[in-house]
Amino acid sequence: MNTKAIEATALSIRSLSMDAIQKANSGHPGLPLGAAELAAVLYGEIMKHNPADSKWVDRDRFVLSAGHGSMLLYSILHLAGYKISMDDIKNFRQVGSICAGHPEVGLTDGVEATSGPLGQGIALSVGMAIAESMLAARFNTPAHKIVDHYTYTLVGEGCLEEGVSSEACSLAGTLKLGKLIAFYDENKISIDGCTDITFTDDIEKRYLSYGWQVLRGSMYNIGEIADLVRIAKAEENKPTLIILKSVIGKGAPKEGTADVHGAPLGAEGCAEAKRNLGLPENEQFYVVPGVYEYFEEKRKEAAAAEAEWKAEFDAWAKENPELAKKWDAYWNAQQTAEVEAPSYKAGDKLATRDASGKSLNCMADRYEWLVGGSADLQGPNKTKLKNDDGTYSAQNRKGRTIEYGIREFAMSQVMSGINLHGGLRAFGATFLVFSDYLRGSLRVAALSNIPNIYIFTHDSIYVGEDGPTHQPTETYAALRCIPNVQFLRPGDAEESQLAWEMAMESKDHPVAMAFTRQAITVYEKADKDWRNTARKGAYVVQDGGSSPDITVVATGSEVEMSLNAAKLVPGKSIRVVSVIDKNLFESQSEDFQKSIIGNPKRVVVAEAGSRMGWEGYAKKADLFTIDRFGESGPAAKVAEDLGFTSEKLAELLKK
Repeated sequence: MNTKAIEATALSIRSLSMDAIQKANSGHPGLPLGAAELAAVLYGEIMKHNPADSKWVDRDRFVLSAGHGSMLLYSILHLAGYKISMDDIKNFRQVGSICAGHPEVGLTDGVEATSGPLGQGIALSVGMAIAESMLAARFNTPAHKIVDHYTYTLVGEGCLEEGVSSEACSLAGTLKLGKLIAFYDENKISIDGCTDITFTDDIEKRYLSYGWQVLRGSMYNIGEIADLVRIAKAEENKPTLIILKSVIGKGAPKEGTADVHGAPLGAEGCAEAKRNLGLPENEQFYVVPGVYEYFEEKRKEAAAAEAEWKAEFDAWAKENPELAKKWDAYWNAQQTAEVEAPSYKAGDKLATRDASGKSLNCMADRYEWLVGGSADLQGPNKTKLKNDDGTYSAQNRKGRTIEYGIREFAMSQVMSGINLHGGLRAFGATFLVFSDYLRGSLRVAALSNIPNIYIFTHDSIYVGEDGPTHQPTETYAALRCIPNVQFLRPGDAEESQLAWEMAMESKDHPVAMAFTRQAITVYEKADKDWRNTARKGAYVVQDGGSSPDITVVATGSEVEMSLNAAKLVPGKSIRVVSVIDKNLFESQSEDFQKSIIGNPKRVVVAEAGSRMGWEGYAKKADLFTIDRFGESGPAAKVAEDLGFTSEKLAELLKK
């Protein structure tokens, strides 16, 4: 190991970080100053990576879970030779810069994940480690290991205080993810002061109880860090937490205090820090001589390592042509088998969650790379895969069903990690009302353009006896308002199959689908090309003529309700429209929207949720919605008590 080069790299990270933050007059210098040695030794000596090919599929992954310390990552990526220039470093936290305040995947070369909210990075890392183990089990052979890499993550106290890290790390221990290595930057400081005011957990005991290996060392002993990583790698049946004692803001005038956590050091503070660290006091964005040359040699080694892997891959592909064909399908999201979709006829009656279960199995048979599971609701969510390889576990890495346990937030982040890793597509399921538990992750997935698939069942007051805690009313609006989230609420079994097809086609956004608990009748569609029309968000189920008396705009189970209500209103021409995706429909041309709504004298909206977002469609009195919490009781009785029935809708239509 070239210890001098690593020390010089660490010093350069500190130099670039404090100057970039000072120039921006914004940022968090504490972590980059305190953990520079770890970044230097990871990218310089430990990790398998190639700056010339940041998407090499068998690279090690590094996730900065403590994303506020982003200048640590930008600095080492720049020094290592990724596509981050000195001008980019100098433009830190400015509009249009690739060096954003927190790392953003897809924006910056070498950044593996968007890690803003604390705790989500380590949870996402669990998903990456799962993906590595799944692909290794499917594609490695006794003669060739073509999937063999590690997932590293750096966490701080804040990450370990957030509940999502506990959910995910508990799961990781249960699954014995030996190729997951987390570094804990133990500096005992958060924004409000010493963490002892709120956080006195025995982290070592906590992680031992999760089934992790726990090691301890110093952030400033480079050789010790390398030795600890070797010990971590030797333990194949446990993830490892390496606790590194550190000093936040090392070298700064107020090192070790909350003052250096989240604010620039100031001009005088930077000058004093440089004096303390042995850096030229009057030079800005200084890189220690020899650092660029050190990484230039490292890039040659990295290129050789990737070339060696490619030769191994080519030998594997030649010996295993069918596996190689499957590999291409996995990494290019191609169909692996021809499987017919489930079919239905008008009059069939089944809950859309049951239809979703059939569609899920259809997709799992078509696409072998589709994996996932439920947050302990496999039965109610109808997510049992019938022809899979069993449940994923430490004993069965080929399993496609992931038992997430009652961990909705972690489930969503694990999905993101699997999907970001590549080669697999992940879905997760729970009750619709519990989307609130994972909302923070869904938002970051949308921001990151990750095509997670969310199966949300029990989508309305028709949940019934479980009562208002389990009956979503405001949830549709809450999901629709997140940018880049596609929310689908199909009205019958046929629409449910279409929803699944739309979800599988997504490449750059999460898709959330809401399905009923109660049985719904498959209805005739006036639009015979409805499958294509509905891909624009809405279509005409019952025509009623081009200028109907009333157009009822409905979603989900309320389409059937609207059709039934229309039968109770003789003498009026009524068009019924199914809006499977409200946001998508509203993004279409004005002419298309008019062709669907028609030219009615009146528009009525029917949806078993808040009227929020529907105000532009109809007068307030014509919004047949539920703007309160539900109540406990048999579904039909709840609907009757709330006045949300076909008969009550018919009364509104008659007015």
